[in-house]
Amino acid sequence: MAGTVRFSVARRTWFPYAAAVAIVMLSVEGLRHVPLINGFAVAPVFLLFVLIIARAWGTGPALFASATASLSYSYYFLPPAGFGIENPNDWVAFVSFTGTAIIVGELSARAERRHLEAQEGRREIERLYQELQVAFDRASEAEAARRNEQLKAALLDALTHNLRTPLTAIKAAVTALMGSSGGLGQSALSRENEQELLEVIDEESDRLNRFIEGLSSAGSGDLSQPLNFPPVRLEEIVRAGLARAEALTRDHRVVSTIEDGMPPVAVDAAAVTEVLYILLDNASKYSAPRTTIRVSAEREDARHVRAAVTDEGPGIAPEYRERVFENFFRIPGRESRDPRRVGVGLGLPIARRLIEAQAGRMWIDTPPSGRGTMFAFTLPMSVEAAVPEEGVEVGAHHGNDSN
Repeated sequence: MAGTVRFSVARRTWFPYAAAVAIVMLSVEGLRHVPLINGFAVAPVFLLFVLIIARAWGTGPALFASATASLSYSYYFLPPAGFGIENPNDWVAFVSFTGTAIIVGELSARAERRHLEAQEGRREIERLYQELQVAFDRASEAEAARRNEQLKAALLDALTHNLRTPLTAIKAAVTALMGSSGGLGQSALSRENEQELLEVIDEESDRLNRFIEGLSSAGSGDLSQPLNFPPVRLEEIVRAGLARAEALTRDHRVVSTIEDGMPPVAVDAAAVTEVLYILLDNASKYSAPRTTIRVSAEREDARHVRAAVTDEGPGIAPEYRERVFENFFRIPGRESRDPRRVGVGLGLPIARRLIEAQAGRMWIDTPPSGRGTMFAFTLPMSVEAAVPEEGVEVGAHHGNDSN
């Protein structure tokens, strides 16, 4: 009987919101005991705490802190005491403070999020190169030479696909700087925040140049040696893929089901992890929040295992199920639920090429529930797992493992 391994995506808790309110209220209590302090002196202190909260816990707690700070600012530091404001100058100060607090919290959280995504992408590229180099050093079989060229082209496409990460960070920083400008050329951001966004642009531009130089070096490398992939457990690949995609799937319920006694597979683990990441990215982009994304794996036959990523999204019509694997093709009229994650039509072609380069195949099917999309693919078992012992029929061996 098949066993089940479940991985649940961590969800946001109430703690950051409670901590944000507590920080603001403690600062209010402290400032109230400062003699002769006024609203103009209090506003920068509140903005500083909003900025710190945004960098630590993200947009939601920062906006919550901004609202709390605005109410406290009006109630305690703008005369008369309470929520009533009589002086027009105080109204201007209150509106300016509220708008600035919201903008500062949002931009700071966005810059931190893009920075972390950029760092993660850079580490993934470096790890991928290292693991590929190890695989190339183990080359021994001439039969894999043809698949070598496919794998080379697919991985170069994957690296190019990941160039979108620094471009997205640059675009976000530029948009934040443009959006923060006032009608008279004045900025709602402090000089420190503007400098931080400019540093993000500079850092990501340098990273983009390094990527391009790395791609040029990879294109001139020698991949003529055949590959001989060592056995690797599919459970480890699935764990790596889920961990890498955790930031993308945090608004969904992710469930992984791996058949008991799954034999090792003879594949490049980094390449299959890239495939899982692409499929999980695609599923999270087009399925509604709080729906389930399933990753499953079982034996296909005596020599192959079958894995699948299933979502509860709108599904793909039969006439598009082959076309989505063409470069730059996108289903007409279909948009990502997150406008910041717009694809260019390269992810699925890259995933199929990576699978085919390892003697596997990939296709699209309708889930058993009839709802959503299932991306399925096969992978070869390692030689030791695929060849039965003497006197044991392959069919009987398979049947025993499945019961």
